[in-house]
Amino acid sequence: MKQVVQSPRDGALSVLDVPAPILRPPGILVRTRASLVSAGTERAMSAFARKNLLAKARARPDLVRRVRDKARRDGLLSAATSVWARLDQPMPLGYSLAGEGLAVGVEAGAFHVGERVACAGAGYANHAEVVYVPRHLAVPLPDSVSDEAGAFVTLGAIALQGIRQADVKLGDRVAVIGLGLIGQIAAQILRAAGCRVLSIDLNPDRVTLARTLGAHEGCVNAEAEAVARLFTDGHGCDAVLIAADTRSSEPIALAGRIARDRAIIVAIGAVGLTIPRTLYYQKELDFRLSRSYGPGRYDAEYEEKGRDYPIGYVRWTEGRNMTAVVDLLATGALNVTPLITHRFPIADAPRAYAVLKGATALGVVLTFGGEGLTPASLLETLTPSPSAFTSPPAPSAFTSPPSPLSVITERGSRTMRLGVIGAGSFATATLLPAIRSVTAIERAAITSASGLSARAAADRFGFARAAADLPDMLADPTINWLAILTRHDQHAAQAIAALDAGKDVFVEKPLALNAESLAVVLAAQEKSGRRLMVGFNRRFAPMVRELRDFFGGSDDRSPLIGTCRVNAGALSVEHWTQDPAIGGGRLIGEAIHFVDLLTFLIGALPVRVYAAALPSTLPTPDEATITLHFADGSIGTIVYTAGGVGAFGKERIELIGDGKIGILDDYRRLDLIMERRRIVRRAWLRRDKGHRAEWAALAAIVASDAPAPIPLAEIAAVHRATFAIAESLRRGEPVLLGK
Repeated sequence: MKQVVQSPRDGALSVLDVPAPILRPPGILVRTRASLVSAGTERAMSAFARKNLLAKARARPDLVRRVRDKARRDGLLSAATSVWARLDQPMPLGYSLAGEGLAVGVEAGAFHVGERVACAGAGYANHAEVVYVPRHLAVPLPDSVSDEAGAFVTLGAIALQGIRQADVKLGDRVAVIGLGLIGQIAAQILRAAGCRVLSIDLNPDRVTLARTLGAHEGCVNAEAEAVARLFTDGHGCDAVLIAADTRSSEPIALAGRIARDRAIIVAIGAVGLTIPRTLYYQKELDFRLSRSYGPGRYDAEYEEKGRDYPIGYVRWTEGRNMTAVVDLLATGALNVTPLITHRFPIADAPRAYAVLKGATALGVVLTFGGEGLTPASLLETLTPSPSAFTSPPAPSAFTSPPSPLSVITERGSRTMRLGVIGAGSFATATLLPAIRSVTAIERAAITSASGLSARAAADRFGFARAAADLPDMLADPTINWLAILTRHDQHAAQAIAALDAGKDVFVEKPLALNAESLAVVLAAQEKSGRRLMVGFNRRFAPMVRELRDFFGGSDDRSPLIGTCRVNAGALSVEHWTQDPAIGGGRLIGEAIHFVDLLTFLIGALPVRVYAAALPSTLPTPDEATITLHFADGSIGTIVYTAGGVGAFGKERIELIGDGKIGILDDYRRLDLIMERRRIVRRAWLRRDKGHRAEWAALAAIVASDAPAPIPLAEIAAVHRATFAIAESLRRGEPVLLGK
């Protein structure tokens, strides 16, 4: 399918052929019929992307500070690599469209295939032939609303939310400053609500258009104060909506001058926010910001998971605002057809963005012919099986591994022909560059929930193709290894499917989120006989290897005491890793690395776990101390905290015993100390956490047809010890580990 993207590096626009997105349970797949290019928002995004690096830095000093902190913490090359990785990731464009439902997720409610819908949301309602949209970002379209009109619903919801913030009432006299698409729509909705509307813009043609569409009065900015006095009988406006797009704060000042005492002023557009205090103080003005489409915006529980707000408490969510706009379009109270100034087929999208630079462009619509893209053909060729990207079944459902596929890959191949599922930020910034650096790995295919990210990763990292979905790769007999780089809740089910299909499997940690799921994955591995590897990369780091060698094997030394201090940094409660059902929480999702690291350094399996956590309002704690007892008598402690300072080093490992001390500081300095001797190793430009060595080790065992680099017994023991952390926190006492 075709999708419009922009390069963050130089702002170049292109129309790419990419795989269709994957259907997920809380949403629907939609074939786009019309998509709206927002002259304000997308012009601003396009202009920023076209800036050179210096101009970008001046515009976003907050990002410069983050890069500087990363360089100080991780090394200059690591920071530079991260920046270039972000600049090489194509940026999807678009956030408002209308189309036809192609497939409906099991948690998507009452939508049905073939239903016409309007869709919203950056990252979802993109300029693409097929999109995936969560249920609360889509609303049905009646036959009386055209596809082109439906493409305006998102912008209508933005305007409507601004009006709701203004708390206007029948008969109020309301000014709208800025008559782009949102301002024009707001003026019409205000009239439909029984308000008297004064429309204001720098462009007299847009003032004329607003009056043609129903505004009671209009003028250019220079005349606004005089016209407003006459329009309001000298009292001033009851409310002012600012829909302008400018860095200047002049619209804020103008709104204050034309408003009455104690009026409400609402900023909808991206304007300067310097408020003239004396003016606003003397009139005791109420200044408000309007956030996008309405309540629910930026709330992952509402948007991504489909959990609605009770209507008795939140009358107008973003989804209900969208429905209200559809009703206005259906009744004719809102007429957006005169706002359309240009139409282009999606293949000509670069021309569509070029016209945004002109003064005459207002509503620019992309059209989608969809030749050969019937709902039936798309469902047959693009919609994956439900297991492709959905969460694994509940533990009780793991009664037996899935039925084997007919294609089984030969074990004896001495070349790693790799398929990758998942192309998120960690994969593209860390793992895929490591894979590309190992020339012995043949990069066969990559897929992801977003077809664009799969295509971008395939192009950037040299994969032969962007695959449609996981079943596509499972059925490919040329792929003998599958790397699972998806979110944690998907690892177990996808690993089982891959093992059962006869693939050797690499899984980013954790392998599973609970002991029951782990047991079924291990059973699937035993039944298939395939190799299973988990991404415990730190044990492959050069400095970690040297630290372990310094202390020697557990058979010829006394027990050790080891500590890992992890300055992990705070994550938002909305981050997916904090969700117990998706990420498992940070102690399972991330602290497992350090359980494995201590297991590797000590050279013995953990047998007892005790954990204590700080009080927390999070679903799962992310600040805790964990004590591990090992079979050889050694003791390890993990101090995992989110309350530190990001610019400070993240990880410090100390190992003490047998007359020796080893200190590893953030994989950039290693001190090996014994009586009368001190060895110091330094890495000045980047820290090496073992990702490349991990993949080189995998390629080596494939070439020699050897077992996986990490013994399965260690993988299992590390996971069981990590699951015991949560159990110890619940019980408030140590947990002994069985076999």
